Amino acid sequence: MSGLFARFNSFKRINITLHHLRMSNHTDAEQEVLLERKGCAGVITLNRPKNLNALNLNMIRQIYPQLKTWEQDPETFLIIIKGTGAKAFCAGGDIIEIVKGNQKISQNFFREEYMLNNAIGSCQKPYVAFIHGITMGGGVGVSIHGHFRVATEKSLFAMPETAIGLFPDVGGGYFLPRLQGKLGYLLALTGFRLKGRDVYTAGIATHFVDSEKLGMLEEDLLALKSPSKENIADVLETYHTKSKIDQGKSFVLEEHMDKINSWFSANTVEQIIENLQRDGSSFALEQLKVINKMSPTSLKIALRQLIEGSSKTLQEVLTMEYRLSQACMRGHDFHEGVRAVLIDKDQSPKWKPATLKEVTDEDLNNFFKSLGSNDLKF
Repeated sequence: MSGLFARFNSFKRINITLHHLRMSNHTDAEQEVLLERKGCAGVITLNRPKNLNALNLNMIRQIYPQLKTWEQDPETFLIIIKGTGAKAFCAGGDIIEIVKGNQKISQNFFREEYMLNNAIGSCQKPYVAFIHGITMGGGVGVSIHGHFRVATEKSLFAMPETAIGLFPDVGGGYFLPRLQGKLGYLLALTGFRLKGRDVYTAGIATHFVDSEKLGMLEEDLLALKSPSKENIADVLETYHTKSKIDQGKSFVLEEHMDKINSWFSANTVEQIIENLQRDGSSFALEQLKVINKMSPTSLKIALRQLIEGSSKTLQEVLTMEYRLSQACMRGHDFHEGVRAVLIDKDQSPKWKPATLKEVTDEDLNNFFKSLGSNDLKF
């Protein structure tokens, strides 16, 4: 149990946002994200270190137009995104803001967040994310879709949404099923955490750099003269090759990958659970224990999201995920999950429906239904 509670507790810590949250006035909002032209690059700095740089609507509304402007600017050759402080790149979307807000806020937040995810995915300029420290949920959304993601020994990646009655969004339906084997399915359903070099080995990051060298790496990138994407890749590769921390370390899930590929190739959550039970190894039972804590509705949504997303474009996935996000806002489990994990912190969500069996195909189909004129449009 302790591992599981550690997982819930750390997710709690990520949302210390609760204590710090206030509706920011305009001057605060200006400072929540820094947008600067430096050398050959546009630099985005997520600047809410006390909140682990959690992403809110104000920040999204500043980053999106600036990204579009830099993309068109002939003097900007590169876009860098990073977080302030040593703890986090970005611990996720500011969930409390969404829950405390009205329906309009949750509509706008997800719509504009996913539009930003897509803008990063289609950005014509090389985009480099320094995913140093905690990188979860919304933080993954503003990094993974870019050309380059640089992890350090302090990187901590997870998609923990099934624990709060949500699903691994921000394009999770696109990037998770494209990871090696069925790794993405494990990450989606259990919220399994990857640390340090494993974030690179898993394919979440494109490069690994020792954190003490991150400042120098940024300076070297900014100093490039009219660089091409290849020039940028060369600098990253040089630093990656020189990084020594955990160099020979094998992937944390290496010995389990064959089993993961087999367990998670099932088409239903029930079958995955049966596979884990039948295996009976301590690793299998550990994953089972975690899965059994999650929202049954979220588990079923997430599995179908990844299966469908495996053959969709990023835009098609984000359109699907927007439908899911709005259905979750209307439903019970998201509000209950946030209450139990982030607000009251009793860590005992009462899911409705409480069992997988009670989540019918009809229920599931309703989550995936088109929103007609309210669908996400790019």
